[in-house]
Amino acid sequence: MITALRVRDFRLLWAARTVSVFGTWLLVVAVPAHVFHLTGSLLASGAALAAEFLPLVALGPVAGVLADRWDRRRAMVAADVLRAAAVLLLLLARDPGDLWLVYLALVVESAGTVVFRPAAQAHTPVVVGTGTALSGANALNSLTDGVARLVGAPLGGASTALVGFPALVVADAVSYLVSAALLALMARRPGSDRRTGVGGGLAEGLAFLRSERTARTLLVVSTVFLAANASLSALVTPFGITALGGTGPVGLVMSGLGVGFLVGAPASRVLVDRLRTGAVLGGALAVTSVGFVLLFGSTSLTWALPAAVLIGLSGSAVLVVTQTTLQRVTPTAVLGRISAVMLTGEAAATFAGALAGPALAEITSMRTTAYAACALTLLAALYATSTPAVDAARGAAAAERVRTGSPEQPPAR
Repeated sequence: MITALRVRDFRLLWAARTVSVFGTWLLVVAVPAHVFHLTGSLLASGAALAAEFLPLVALGPVAGVLADRWDRRRAMVAADVLRAAAVLLLLLARDPGDLWLVYLALVVESAGTVVFRPAAQAHTPVVVGTGTALSGANALNSLTDGVARLVGAPLGGASTALVGFPALVVADAVSYLVSAALLALMARRPGSDRRTGVGGGLAEGLAFLRSERTARTLLVVSTVFLAANASLSALVTPFGITALGGTGPVGLVMSGLGVGFLVGAPASRVLVDRLRTGAVLGGALAVTSVGFVLLFGSTSLTWALPAAVLIGLSGSAVLVVTQTTLQRVTPTAVLGRISAVMLTGEAAATFAGALAGPALAEITSMRTTAYAACALTLLAALYATSTPAVDAARGAAAAERVRTGSPEQPPAR
C-alpha cells in the first residue's frame, strides 16, 4: 500500500475518492431512513436503492467506451460536479408527495457514478502499474471503504437526529466538489482508443470478454452475488429500525462492517498475490453468506455487530480479489469497457435484488428473504472456485487475441 502512495497521481486519486466516499456514506443510512420515515414502506425504501442502479444498467457499457476514449481525469471531475448538483435535489423532498425528487436525485447521482467508476478503475493501473503496487492500491481503497463504513455510516445515522437530513445532504455535495478539485490536479493522460467509435469500442470489449475465461467467470460470480447482496442491503435499514431499535443501531451495524473491512483489506492484499483466485473468492463468498445468516437471525446488537464484522471482512476479500484479478488480466486499452461491463452486470443484479428482496419480505418475512439470498450466495461461492489461476502473461496474450480476433486457447497444463 505504501508503494502505491508514493505515486503522486495515485495519492490525488485516492484522496479524492476518500473524501467523496466519506460524504456518500453519510447518506447510506440517512436516505433509506428518510424514505422509510416519509412512507413507512419497505418497497419505497428498497426502490431508493434500486433507483441508484438504474442508470448503471442503461449507460454502463457506453460509459466504459468513453472512459477508454476520453481524458479520464476530466471525466471524473465532470462526474463529481454532476453528483454534487444531484444530491442537492434531496433538499426539496420534505413529504411523501416529494418522493419522486428523491428517486430523481439518486438516478442523476448514479449517472455520474456510471462515468466515474470505470474511469477510476481503468486509471489506477495506468498510474501504479499491474504489479504489487496495484494490489496495494486496491487494498488501500478497500481499507478506505472500511473506515468510511466505520465512521461515515454511524455518524450519518446519529446525525440525522442531531443536525437533520439537510445538513448531511450539503456535506455530501461538498465532498464531491472537494474530490473534483483534487482530481483536477492530476496529470492529463488521454484515453488510448480515440479512433474507435462507440459501437466498435463495445464490440472490442465484448470480443475480449469472450476470449478471457477469468473475466467471464468473475462477471458471473459478481452478478449472482450482488443480486443476493442487494436484496439484503435493501433490508438492512428497515431491519435495524424494526428489530434493533432505530437508525442508531443501523449505523453501528454499518460501523461493524467497516471494522471488518479494516481487518480484511490488508489480508486480502496478501491473499490475492499468493493464493489461487478461485479458492480465495469462493471462501470469502461462503463466509459472507454465513455472516448474513447470523445478522438477520439476530435480535440485538450483541449478535448483529460480530456478524457485521464478519461480513465486512469477507466482503473486503471479495472486492479486492475480483478487482485486482480483472485489472491484471485485462489490457489497459479495453479496461474501461470491461470495468463498465462488470459495473453494468453488477448494477442489473443489484437493481433486481433491491426490488425483489423487499417484495419477497412483504410476502414472507425479512429473515426468510435473507436466508434465500444467502443460499444464492453459496451457489456463487461454488462457481467461484472454478476461477482460473492468473498467469502474468495472460493479459498480453488476451490483448493480442482482441487485436487479431483469434479464439481463446486452452490453458496449458
